[in-house]
Amino acid sequence: METRVTVHQKEFELLLEEDTIAKRIRLMAIQLNVDYEDKNPVFIGVLNGSFLFIADLMKEVDLLCETEFIKVASYHGTGSTGSVKDALGMPANLKGRHLIIVEDIIDSGLTMKYILSKIKEQEPASVAICTLLFKPDALKEPLEALNYIGFEIPNEFVVGYGLDYDGLGRNLNHIYRAI
Repeated sequence: METRVTVHQKEFELLLEEDTIAKRIRLMAIQLNVDYEDKNPVFIGVLNGSFLFIADLMKEVDLLCETEFIKVASYHGTGSTGSVKDALGMPANLKGRHLIIVEDIIDSGLTMKYILSKIKEQEPASVAICTLLFKPDALKEPLEALNYIGFEIPNEFVVGYGLDYDGLGRNLNHIYRAI
């Protein structure tokens, strides 16, 4: 296992191993299975970052459910731009449905606030956020729907397991932090 990687000439060190991530995802799925039994929820993956997380999560979810994807962007390089571009592919017909938004990471919360505002226009029955990583020290506004958190991490730049640095590093099996 690589304990250090280089992406775009930037050094990163191991933060979370693949096995640790897999165990936490199994536990999150168990909780989702209990909480959404008989509710036929819609899991909405936020691309591009969540693709590995939602794929592994769906393998552990034993519910009748649907999966959709949307794409938004607020990152450039190693930091948030502070502005959110439009959400692409927002599913229609969410009225009265139980929604679980699946995100790779929540830091400032600006992207999620935008997604929630768009989704709530469709009057769903409920909305929950399921994120693999959460940076509480970076959060600018509280997110009341943040119900499922894989790992709380420091306010550091991370790469791997779906998270990228200017397009590279998403395919790394582990999560690494910048050094």
